[in-house]
Amino acid sequence: MGQIIAVANQKGGVGKTTTVINLGASLAAAEKRVLLVDFDPQANCTSGLGFPRDGSEANAYTVLSGHHRLSEAIVACGLPNLWLLPGAIALAGAEVELASMRDREFVLRRLVEPLRGEYDYLLVDCPPSLGLLTLNALVAADQVLIPIQAEYYALEGVTQLLQTIERVQNSLNPTLGVRGVLLTMVDERTNLGRQVSSEVQRHFGRKVYQSYIPRNVRLAESPSFGKPVILYDIASRGAQSYLRVAKEFLVHES
Repeated sequence: MGQIIAVANQKGGVGKTTTVINLGASLAAAEKRVLLVDFDPQANCTSGLGFPRDGSEANAYTVLSGHHRLSEAIVACGLPNLWLLPGAIALAGAEVELASMRDREFVLRRLVEPLRGEYDYLLVDCPPSLGLLTLNALVAADQVLIPIQAEYYALEGVTQLLQTIERVQNSLNPTLGVRGVLLTMVDERTNLGRQVSSEVQRHFGRKVYQSYIPRNVRLAESPSFGKPVILYDIASRGAQSYLRVAKEFLVHES
């Protein structure tokens, strides 16, 4: 039975989309069947895999609005075992539309629950906010993966995310858990990375992945070519780092 993992942090620019794309691709390389769900109105996961984000093709929004069936929207990503439910800029309007719906927090769960038997992992790319789209992702998910940028204000806002997770556990999804915390954009030339790592370890304990993601030019370039970094430059440090994260991710499963 497939697991649904929400990749969330209300702070923007911490590597959520990069993690969804490259962890997903690395898991696919490990022969796991993976569906990426782009639930962010910025739709960077979609464009980063070479698909249009203007809503010109079937996507998460057109499925939510009933214009397309889910099977019409899911696309293959050029890597065996990796698929995408594209996002679109129009998802920004879904926040307003969901607000008036009955059981508005459960829309995504109803959409993806039937897919558990088809994939080993469904990774949901959440918006950098704690609005209805992110709430839907948390209600649909089994676990949350939290990327945290290795910077001075690394834990800023994470407390609010943890409070939201606790509220979801108490009222909407009692089995939701934190899968892990991943340090991203680590600059190994400075002491700051070590200091932030120590602070995050103190806050989250064993939930913090031993593997981390360094700043890496190839990792930053790969979205402009519409490819996961393992297809763009598998020898790069960015690619090797995500392969290590995927291995640790799978070890946590056992």
